[in-house]
Amino acid sequence: MSRSHLFCFGLGYTALALGRRLVASGWAVTGTCRSTERRASLSASGFSAILLDRNRPVDTTSLNGVTHLLVSVPPDAAGDPVLALQGSDIATLVGRLSWLGYLSTTGVYGDRGGGWVDETAELLPTGERGRRRAAAEQGWLGLWHDRGVPVHIFRLAAIYGPGRSAFDALRAGTAKRIDKPGQVFSRIHVEDLASVLIASMERPRPGAVYNVCDDDPAPPAAVVAHAAELLGIAPPPLVPLGAAGLSPMARSFYDDNKRVANRLIKNELGVTLRYPDFRAGLAAILAEETCLKTQHPASFGEKITRA
Repeated sequence: MSRSHLFCFGLGYTALALGRRLVASGWAVTGTCRSTERRASLSASGFSAILLDRNRPVDTTSLNGVTHLLVSVPPDAAGDPVLALQGSDIATLVGRLSWLGYLSTTGVYGDRGGGWVDETAELLPTGERGRRRAAAEQGWLGLWHDRGVPVHIFRLAAIYGPGRSAFDALRAGTAKRIDKPGQVFSRIHVEDLASVLIASMERPRPGAVYNVCDDDPAPPAAVVAHAAELLGIAPPPLVPLGAAGLSPMARSFYDDNKRVANRLIKNELGVTLRYPDFRAGLAAILAEETCLKTQHPASFGEKITRA
């Protein structure tokens, strides 16, 4: 695997977490971004990126030597931009491409009234974003069925990790504890997500669909309260959903209530979660922050902001 090359359509939070681990193992990792400012930031972090949008597809020469592809660009109102712009180019890599991972969302399952869903559950998205994701999944799986591209679908729960957790919202004063009895969300620490993707690369099964979440679907208010306790501050008060002043997008997440099963990533891919619940994940984030603060007190705030 030391001579492998991962190309990421979308060098964002998840792709970078994966990329750092692969680079440390000798991989080449490149990808795309949407702005020159982001490209400069990625370059400063040691990653080479090219610009991609609907008016500016990736030149096929950028895919020379690529062995693995990760697609994390979300669909828009016109559909999946990577599939539309680059699907035919990707199909030409068949025989050279070992693995393609498409990052979807557990939102494709819709609302299940708090019940459990696994990968065999019918897709019943309740909102436009979920419907777009379900359509994108079908498009990517079609590329596998019709052209033999080794596509793997990953339905992700809410992603958290360093620089993107309840700690950050609490410090910024934007954290809310929504009072909606019975509401639970599934989530996944970004490092466990990277472990799942690596395990799939090592055991490819084209056409596979995996739920990626931890073992503990939990009320979001409980997560914020625990994070506040770890910081030694008072949690924000509980507020009814209707009075919370959430944006339409944030409000839409509360339309779905389900528990997502993760047995397949364990039984088939052999993944052991480092952070099986939010308590373990938050404790690790805080410990890492404490270590950084001890080692680099002058630049600690800047490092956390950039993470």
